[in-house]
Formats: sequence, structure tokens, C-alpha cells
Amino acid sequence: MKNNDIQSPAREWQEWIIEADITGMQQEMEQGNVTSERLTALYLERIDRYDGLLKSVLEINPDAPEIARMLDQERRDKGIRSPLHGISVLVKDNIATSDKLHTSAGSLALADYRAAEDAAVIHKLRAAGAVILGKANMTEWANFMSPTMWAGYSSRGGLVLNPYGPGELFIGGSSSGSAAAVAANLAAIALGTETSGSIICPAAQNSLVGIKPTWGLVSNAGIIPGISSQDTAGPIARSVADAALLLSVIAGAGEPPQLAAPDGTAARHDYTASLDMDYVKSRRIGIPRFYYRNLDEEALQVMESAIAVLKELGAEVIDPIELPCQNAEWNAIILQYEFKKGLNRYLSGLPASLPVHSLQELIEFNNQHSGQALKYGQGTLEWLDTSGDDITEQEYLEQLHSSRSMAGRQGIDYALVHYGLDAIMFAGYHGTDLAARAGYPLVTVPAGYTTTGVIAPGGYITNGPQGVTFSASAFSESVLIGIAYGFEQATKHRRPPLLK
Repeated sequence: MKNNDIQSPAREWQEWIIEADITGMQQEMEQGNVTSERLTALYLERIDRYDGLLKSVLEINPDAPEIARMLDQERRDKGIRSPLHGISVLVKDNIATSDKLHTSAGSLALADYRAAEDAAVIHKLRAAGAVILGKANMTEWANFMSPTMWAGYSSRGGLVLNPYGPGELFIGGSSSGSAAAVAANLAAIALGTETSGSIICPAAQNSLVGIKPTWGLVSNAGIIPGISSQDTAGPIARSVADAALLLSVIAGAGEPPQLAAPDGTAARHDYTASLDMDYVKSRRIGIPRFYYRNLDEEALQVMESAIAVLKELGAEVIDPIELPCQNAEWNAIILQYEFKKGLNRYLSGLPASLPVHSLQELIEFNNQHSGQALKYGQGTLEWLDTSGDDITEQEYLEQLHSSRSMAGRQGIDYALVHYGLDAIMFAGYHGTDLAARAGYPLVTVPAGYTTTGVIAPGGYITNGPQGVTFSASAFSESVLIGIAYGFEQATKHRRPPLLK
């Protein structure tokens, strides 16, 4: 827009904000055409208009407008802290924020809990100048509550709907609110968390880019635990570039990383350096056909089209590849051992004023408030409370080693080495459990749309947006981002949903 457009009608800005990327927002703010306060207001207006149906935003940060005003003043006085300066971010409800927002994992039991300290990732976001817009709805307890619970449902926030087909299309879980909100242009970007598929699945189902980082790249401090050996936070965005910017800020276990060193050179976590259209050329990418076997005809055609694009871009496609672990039977020992211990440890440290401080007390609270809290029961919580106590630490450690080895050395690593690959391409959220067990990264990017599909858990149809997901070994985010960026720029499949 031109400088004089700051006085243009509100409608023009309301249309501009749809699919606006972070770089474009920064350019408009630097030119004085718009402010962070105005951008924040535009998103709040869209939430008010559209989220009554979608239920993607659990609560709004009442201080967001004032924070945006302060950041606008800081921009004028000192310049920007990072490319996220003044940018609105939604945060999944299992990530602690020390403000007026609650941190509840979608549960009524923690509906009144306000954290005393920010999670490490929130500390980094604030230091980078981001505006925490609010908390995103999610599948309650990250889908560890009930085997019959619909993806995206929480007793606090209700059911998140997919903006591409509200009430019909599969939303994906458990970072469902984060994905639906970004897809519907209710926030610039969002932070989700993944144990196994909870970033990649909703991103793929909502025509978004999702990055599930290598386990350990992003700090889990201040995040309600699921399976601690797999849990990680990660970006959900409308573009690879925006996702790379967010990952650059939250990566690392220490203080917020500088996006540029004093001498102007790129810092160690600048994933935007991978945004090169030519990067995909000559990369060797493997196609694990075993993981395509359950795709319907139309979804399979999306994958075939994606393979053709990679070839056109100069990538060498090795098709098919086999993984020794692809028929492995996985057990629940790691889940049984880690979840109960981790959640009990987390709950026991909460303020005495809250009604629950253990998994058993949580189950009892839900029973006492069954009309509101147990629409789908709590069979998973009850099973986890009564199972796993006889698993010794040695048995757990052996299973953890075996699982990581099977998914890594006999899975993703085997394929990379045996076939000389740079990456593997999965369909949507297929393959997420493998990467989760190995602790390896995933990047999903929009690949097209289908009109037919299969029934997903909760009765939804898996048609609509489809994604392709790239995987490789630990700390290969730069490689995956480079490949995903080339694919995205060549195809430009993403289009916004039509909201009413």
C-alpha cells in the first residue's frame, strides 16, 4: 500500500489482512501505513466476526492492544527487536503465559489457573517483540483424555471446526485451534505443540505450513507434558517463510537467540537462510509407498502430482523406498510410564487454590462435574491412572531405546543412508508417529485439495486440504525448510477458506 493509504477505509485494511504475511506486515509498519495496534485490532475484529462458529480461540489477551501500542512506540524510538516485532501470535492452551490468560489444556479443572511464569517459548516470543493475542482452543489434555473424544474438542472451549468445511471436514488435533485460527486469518501465526501429529495433522488439514522440530531443539519448560520424550512446541503458519521466522525465535534452550549478530552475520538459529527456491535442485527425496497404501484415489493423486513437481524442480526422486520398521508393532510402555509421572509432577506444583494436584484428583474432579467435563468420558485418563505402575525404570529405558532405534536406525536414518537421501516425503500426517518416536523433525506444506475422503476419528471426512510432509534426521530443519519452500513457491496451493 502507499503511505496515504493509512487514511483509507477500514474495509480496505480488513481485506488486506487476509493472507498478509509477516514480511508484508513489517513493510507496512516501517512505512507508517499501519501500526501493530491496528493489526491487532484487525485480528480481534475477525475473531469477533468469525470465531463464534469456529471456536478456535479460547480466550483473548485483554492487554494485547496496549502491548501493541507500546511496541509501536518502541519501534518509533528504538527500532524493531526482530521480524516478529508487533506481530500477533496465538498460543496453544497448554503453554504457560504469565499474564491475564489461563493455561488449562482445555480442561475445566484448570480453567482458573494463571501461570506465575512464562513458558520458555513465550519468554522468547515476548523478547522478540511479538504480541501474545490469546490462547487457542485444543483437544483437551492433548488428546490423552478419551479414545472417543472428537479432535479439537475441549470442555472449556467446545469443538473447533475446520474453516474449509465447518462441521464436516476433519480438523486434526490437538493443536486444532492454533491451525483453524491461522487458516481463517484470525492471527498472523500460532504456536502449537506435538507429541505425535498434533502440529502436522491440523496444519495439513487446514492448508497450512507446520513445523514439528527435532525433540530438544525447542524448550518444553512451562508446557503441560504429554509424553516428555516426544513433546515439542512448533510453528503453524500460512507460509514456509513465516514458519521459519517463528522457529528462528523459539529454537534453543537458552536466552532468546539473536536473529542477527552484531556484525550483521546470520545467527545460529536463523532458519530463514534456507528460503532458497533453488535449494530443492539435485536433492534426493524418497517416496515410502508403504505409508501411501491407505490413501484414497484422489489423495493419492495429490501425492503423485507433488512427486511430479519435485522432479520438475530438479529433485531426484527415489520411488519407492522401503523402511525396515514399517511393519513394526509399537506398544504403549513409553506412554504409560511417562504420562502419569509427568502429569502428576506438573499438577503437584500448581497453587493450592486449584482443585486438582494429581491425575487421580483430575479424574475425580471430572466425575464430580460430569455434565460439563465428560461429554466423551475420560477412558484414556482412567486407563493411564491404573496402568503402568509395574513398569520398572529399566524396562522403560530399554523400551525407549528400542523405540528410538527402531524409528531412527531402522526407519528414517536407514532410508536416508541406504538410498542416499536428503529427505523422505510422507502424505499429510502419515508417518508422524515414526518421526515422533525417533525425535526427528517434520515440515508439512499445502499440496492441494480433494473432494472425497475417508471417515476420520470423530466422524469427520478427510477431504479438503491436503499436505505433503518432509522428514529427515535430527536437526535437519534447514534442509526440510529449504525443500518445503521450493515446493511451496512452485505450487502456491494455499488459498484462504470462504468464511460466512
